[in-house]
Amino acid sequence: MTINNEQGKYLFTSESVSMGHPDKVSDQVSDAVLDALLEADPHARVACETLCTTGLVMVAGEVTVNNVKAVQAMDGIEDTVRATLRDIGYTDPTMKFDSESCAVLRTIHGQSPDISRGVDEKEDGEGGAGDQGLMFGFACRETDDLMPLPIHLSHRLVERQAQVREQNLIPGLRPDAKSQVTIEYEGNKPVRVHTVVVSTQHTPEWNGDQKQAELKQQVIKHIIEPEMPKGLYDPKNVIIHVNPTGQFEVGGPHGDTGLTGRKIIVDTYGGRGRHGGGAFSGKDPTKVDRSATYMARHIAKNIVAAGFADICEVQLAYAIGVAEPISVLVDTQGTGTIDEDALSKAVRETFPLTPKGIIDYLQLRRPIYQETARHGHFGRKPTTDGKFTWEKVDKIDELKKVLAGVAGAAS
Repeated sequence: MTINNEQGKYLFTSESVSMGHPDKVSDQVSDAVLDALLEADPHARVACETLCTTGLVMVAGEVTVNNVKAVQAMDGIEDTVRATLRDIGYTDPTMKFDSESCAVLRTIHGQSPDISRGVDEKEDGEGGAGDQGLMFGFACRETDDLMPLPIHLSHRLVERQAQVREQNLIPGLRPDAKSQVTIEYEGNKPVRVHTVVVSTQHTPEWNGDQKQAELKQQVIKHIIEPEMPKGLYDPKNVIIHVNPTGQFEVGGPHGDTGLTGRKIIVDTYGGRGRHGGGAFSGKDPTKVDRSATYMARHIAKNIVAAGFADICEVQLAYAIGVAEPISVLVDTQGTGTIDEDALSKAVRETFPLTPKGIIDYLQLRRPIYQETARHGHFGRKPTTDGKFTWEKVDKIDELKKVLAGVAGAAS
């Protein structure tokens, strides 16, 4: 989506879902399997899909592994699934979906040799893209992490719900939850929090109108208000909905079947900017759906952090089996201080854009993915153990140097 930066008020809304939401359960299981295989074999190729429903987790996909340790990791997939569900919080049989009693079915086979022909490294050391497709990255100045404010706040609310649940600050919360935040803008500037929606699964003790009214106050106190930005949140001038259906006892995979890859807008920018359509979880980094989207975010974030634009969207596109991107586009949506064509050329010179180049530069052949499958893939802090490398802002000086050369050549 492109926002008109002319002055004028409008509302924009984004949503997020908790680590216990059925689709996110599936995402985390798929990425936990991926991590287990990458830990055993950094060059494993994995495409893992998960379905979860009442009393059942089904793991399916295509895998290529290269050593005995990875084969053993394949044999341990059931244990990996159960450990993931335990970590999420599905340990109570009364929810009709729990880590110890659910059935785990596995149907995984080898990957297509036709795809491998295009992805295998050639004599020059490069491998082709694992699929065709287009990928987008986005950054803007609305938060310190250079993310759109509505999705940033939505993520923080479900993250806070998990903390409150785990610390028992509100007794009787369960893992499934959703959030939604509407921000009022003037031009490109957020001016206030307009509406907040939080739905959180709970035990039967919170059923009934009176109990729900009490729960709403507890959610406002312990979940909503601690995450609201000062200066933009006015408790007297905001609409708040908590469990607007009236109660939320039945939830998780018992209340709604979950599938990997069904929350691609939650995973990215909450509807700001475009989306290429490819999901992330369960895919090893030879799949540019994942790795090139991470790189596109890294590029956009560095461009904004460098002061070249207040808003930046980057598109990369690939053909299956071809290493170099088919196209590179930088769009600053009228906020740029540098010619966009010059920026696009500088991106090609500054950042490695082949699948192998991206994988090596962002260090993606490591078991770092399960954490990405909850609370968003972007706007996260890079960690000391090498997670979220695409969130680093470390190419500003090089971009400036390259751009100076591009400008010099143009003149």
